[in-house]
Amino acid sequence: MPTGKRIYLRRNLPDPELIAGFSKLPSATIDDCMSRNAGMNARIRLMSSPKKIMCGSALTVKARSGDNLAIQAALNVAKEGDIVVVSTDGDYHARALVGEVMLTYAKYQAKIGGIVVDGPIRDIDSLKNFDLPIYATGTTPEGPYTEGPGEVNVPVTVGQRSLNPGDIIVGDEDGVVVIPLEDATELLPRAQEYDKKDAARVQLNRTTGEDRSFVDNALKDKGFEIIDDTFFH
Repeated sequence: MPTGKRIYLRRNLPDPELIAGFSKLPSATIDDCMSRNAGMNARIRLMSSPKKIMCGSALTVKARSGDNLAIQAALNVAKEGDIVVVSTDGDYHARALVGEVMLTYAKYQAKIGGIVVDGPIRDIDSLKNFDLPIYATGTTPEGPYTEGPGEVNVPVTVGQRSLNPGDIIVGDEDGVVVIPLEDATELLPRAQEYDKKDAARVQLNRTTGEDRSFVDNALKDKGFEIIDDTFFH
């Protein structure tokens, strides 16, 4: 089997109840509960107008920069609700890898749950109103080649986050987070509880305000100096 031209049809998948649970949580909450170390780089941003949080199992694609043959192959094997996650060899300023025609098929025929491309897209005038989560680094009119090589359902690095096929991907207007499959069961209840506490803090700050002593305690613990004077050059 030639490395660089492989399409794996099988992957480990999470329990659907995990997908349902994480689909109700903001990406920021999940990232906070993962030591604030699960979010993709901010260069990957939401380009469309979905009506709900993106959440599903990663169908990974390792594409050659400027070439989408492997992405086309992934759409042929995608399951409904999958999140197609595409790496591009670190070249995220190259040709667009997907556009309106391809993503219309992805939405209505493949019925994927979203796509994350570490590279640009095109046809943004149409896609910006799409009710399909589309994440990319930007836009360009230059279209892709369809030559290969590429791989499907292999480990990839996207937005400076490593992930494996079947990992849970969550995306909203803040960006995208990666939840390793092996961590998902333990993480979900913690994230749900954290979300409740965050909501309570927001409500408190709308009324009486929360206790701010934690700031003074942190400043003291970190050795900050509080000076009751003006700064002189």
